[in-house]
Amino acid sequence: MSLKRIGLKDFVIVQTLDLDLSAGFTVLTGETGAGKSILIDALQLALGERADAGSVREGAQRAEVSAEFDLTTATHAWLEEAGFESQDDVLLLRRTLDRQGKSRAWINGSAATASQLRELGDVLLDIHGQHAWQSLTRPASVLGLLDAYAGAHSTELGQRWQAWREAQRKLSEAQSSQEVLTRERERLSWQLGEIEKLSPKAQEWDDLQTQQQRLSHMQSLIEATEGASQALSDDDSGALAALHRAMQALQDQMAHEPEFEAMVQVLQSCIAQAEDVAHSAQSWLRHADLDPQRLAELDERMCLWMSLARRFRREPDELPAVWTQWQQELATLDEATDLNGLKTRCEQAEQAYRQEALRLRQLRHKAAPKLSATVTAAMQGLGLAGGVFEVQIQDLPQAQSSGLDEVIFLVAGHPGATPKPLGKVASGGELSRIALAIAVTTSQLGQASTLIFDEVDSGVGGAVAETVGRLLKQLGTDRQVLAVTHLPQVAACADQHLVVSKSVIEGHTLSSVHPVAGEQRVREIARMLGGERLSDTTLAHAKEMLGTAPASKKKARG
Repeated sequence: MSLKRIGLKDFVIVQTLDLDLSAGFTVLTGETGAGKSILIDALQLALGERADAGSVREGAQRAEVSAEFDLTTATHAWLEEAGFESQDDVLLLRRTLDRQGKSRAWINGSAATASQLRELGDVLLDIHGQHAWQSLTRPASVLGLLDAYAGAHSTELGQRWQAWREAQRKLSEAQSSQEVLTRERERLSWQLGEIEKLSPKAQEWDDLQTQQQRLSHMQSLIEATEGASQALSDDDSGALAALHRAMQALQDQMAHEPEFEAMVQVLQSCIAQAEDVAHSAQSWLRHADLDPQRLAELDERMCLWMSLARRFRREPDELPAVWTQWQQELATLDEATDLNGLKTRCEQAEQAYRQEALRLRQLRHKAAPKLSATVTAAMQGLGLAGGVFEVQIQDLPQAQSSGLDEVIFLVAGHPGATPKPLGKVASGGELSRIALAIAVTTSQLGQASTLIFDEVDSGVGGAVAETVGRLLKQLGTDRQVLAVTHLPQVAACADQHLVVSKSVIEGHTLSSVHPVAGEQRVREIARMLGGERLSDTTLAHAKEMLGTAPASKKKARG
C-alpha cells in the first residue's frame, strides 16, 4: 500500500474531508456533478500541479490539501538526496492555496517547492485519465516504458554520455582559445624556467637562514669558546684549579667534621661537569672553521631566493609551493593545448557511448515485438477486438543522452486499420482503454506504487466493462489502485467502495465522500444500474453482481 490518507479543507466544493484509504482496488462513484474527480484534482495539487485560485471554496480564504503515504525504499532515498527528514515510515505532503493564487508546500513539515513535489509525485503516483494517454506520446515517457519492459537500464549510458559531452567541451574550448592558451603556456614555461634555476625545496629557506647566521658569526663564536675554555682550564687561575683546591681543603678536615663530606661530593660533581664543558669546548674548537667560501655560497643562494621572491611578489618561503603550483598549471595547459590528445579522448568517449547505446538498442529491438503482442492481446478484451498495438523504433538523427533510438507507439483501433501514432487516434474512449491495456501490461515495471484511473472506462459497457473491472482488480493485487467510474460492473469488482455525494447547505453546494459496504453498497450499485428509483430488479441485479444474490443463498440452504 502507498496512499494512506487524504485530507481536504475548503477545496472546490469540499468543506472538510479526512479519508483513509486501503490497499487493493478502490472505486469512487457518485452522481454526475457530485465531484468524483475532486479527490484526483486534490492529489494532483498536493503533488505539485499548477495551483489555480479557483480551487479555493467559495466563501473561504484558503484551501488546504494533505496526503499521507507509506515511506518506501524509493521515497526514502529521494528524501535523503533532497535533504528532507524521514518521519516514522510516513511521508506527509501538504499544500495550501489562497484566494490570490499564492501557494505554499511542505514535505514532512519542511518547506518544499512545487517542482520538488512533482519530482516526488513521479515516484508515488501514476494517474491515468481520458487524457492520461498524452504521456504516452512524449518521447521520454515512451522510451522509459520500453526500457523498463526490456530491462534496459540507462544509468551507464547516461554516465558515458556525460563523459563524451565533457570531452567535447574541453576540445571545443581548446580549439576556440588556442592562441590564448598558447600565450599562457609560454608565460608559465618562462616563469618555471626562472624558478627552476633555484629549484627551491621545502624548508630550505629556514635552513639557509640558520646556516648563514651561524657562519657570519663564526669569529665571535670561536673567541667566546676559547675564552670559556681558558677560564675553565688555566693551570693557576682557572675554575677547575680553584674547584680542586676547595675540594682538597674540605677533604683535609673531613675527619673532624662529617658535614664536609656532602660538600666534597657537590664539588666533585661540579668538577666533573666543568671538565665535560672544557672537553666539549676544545672539541668544538678543533672542528670550528670560518669557511668563508661556504659563507659566500650561502649569501649567493639567499640573494637568488630574495631576487625571485621580489620578481614574483611572493615571500621567499612561498617559492617551493609556487613552483609546484605552476608545474601543475603547466601540465593542465599542456593537456589543453594538446589538440590531438583531446581529439583522441573525445573519440574514445564517443566510442564508449555508442557501444553502450548499441547494447541498449539490441535490448529494445528484442523487447518491442513482445510488448506489442502483449498490449495487443490486452486490447482485445477492452472493446478493441481486432485492434493492434505496435512499438516502432527509429534511428535518431543525432545521439542523445537516452541513446540512438526514438520509440513511437502506434495503434489501430479496429481490424484493417493502419496503425498510427497514439496521439492521432481520434476516440478518447479508445485512448483510455489503450492506456489501460498498457498499464495492465506494464504494471510490474513502474516505480509508482499507486495507480489512479479517472473514468478510463468512458464509452464502454457490458462485457467490456466487466473486463475493465477484472483488470483493475488484477492490478490491485500488485499495486494500490484508485478508479473513478460510472460503471456498476467496475464498481462491483472493488475491494473498497467510496461514494461521492453533494448537498446544498445554507445556499452552498458541498461535496462529501464516505465508504459504503453491505446494504449501502448494494443500493449504490443498484443506483448505478437503474438511476435514483431503486426497484427490486435493480437491487437483485446489484446483489448478484456483488456475489450476494438471494437465490444463491436459498440454493445453498437447500
